[in-house]
Amino acid sequence: MPAIYELSHYVVRRKILKILGASFHVYDDSENLVAFCSQKAFKLREDIRVFEDEAQTRPLLRIQARQVIDFSASYDIVDEVSGQKVGAARRKGLGSLVRDSWEILDENDALLDRLQEDSVAKALARRFLSNLIPQRFQLGRGVTLSQRFNPFVYRLEVTLAPNNDIDPRLVFGAAALIAAIEGRQD
Repeated sequence: MPAIYELSHYVVRRKILKILGASFHVYDDSENLVAFCSQKAFKLREDIRVFEDEAQTRPLLRIQARQVIDFSASYDIVDEVSGQKVGAARRKGLGSLVRDSWEILDENDALLDRLQEDSVAKALARRFLSNLIPQRFQLGRGVTLSQRFNPFVYRLEVTLAPNNDIDPRLVFGAAALIAAIEGRQD
């Protein structure tokens, strides 16, 4: 199993000033690169590829939108090694107007859990007062995704509790989506 799936804490970093597409580096607590994400520019449907290395020789995951319009889009998360769908993440369109909210689905699209911003008050403050307030997401099964403010680098820390029972590939897929989709709103 790749190292990224065995970690209880890792950091996803994206340079904010990249012009075309997006790329993300994922580091463990010792600052070792454990994964690399690449997002294609000018695609009608989101297409995010995750690799074990920056040379993109060892694929891990593919995250792809089912539809072009992403207001309430569903994103399939597929294990590139086995070719099997691991699950999906579905953005809650109207619910995300006030507070960003996602549903995490299993391989049959049954609801596993919800991933949502920390509080309505902070979400509203981010939207109407300042985007300098970092986002924080909670997945009900002991997973926290916390943005750390830095004006030049988007940084998302992912922490998994020891008793967490959700597939680490789904958690990592959700973190990549948060960094790609929500991270663009900064």
